[in-house]
Amino acid sequence: MKGIATKVSKGLIPGSILTCADNSGAKTIMIINKIGKAGSHKRLASVGIGDVVLASVKSGTPQYIKKKVRAVIIRQRQPMRRANGMRVRFEDNAAILITDSNLPVGTEVKGAMAREVIERYIKLAGIASRVV
Repeated sequence: MKGIATKVSKGLIPGSILTCADNSGAKTIMIINKIGKAGSHKRLASVGIGDVVLASVKSGTPQYIKKKVRAVIIRQRQPMRRANGMRVRFEDNAAILITDSNLPVGTEVKGAMAREVIERYIKLAGIASRVV
């Protein structure tokens, strides 16, 4: 996985509810755990923009409800600091569903996507409507 040049504040923890910003059929998802987690014993694995999480679908179409899915965080409310000193903050927490090979499940993204996600996952740039 490619690193990103931005200092991303990790603003989400397991149990956080996110909006699913693609047209895959899921509406809201809940974070279960971070994929590739490395941390201290008994400490919650916090995640931020560009991280891959294992999530459970809470609402959406019947084929997705109560299923475990992989998702990439594309927006978070917690401000993050970019290398040029600017701070970026979104108005909601959102993710998009991906496959095991990091390809998007949906065909379009509703709303903006952080530039840090595009740096790390090039294939997601094709479905982004706006990149901030």
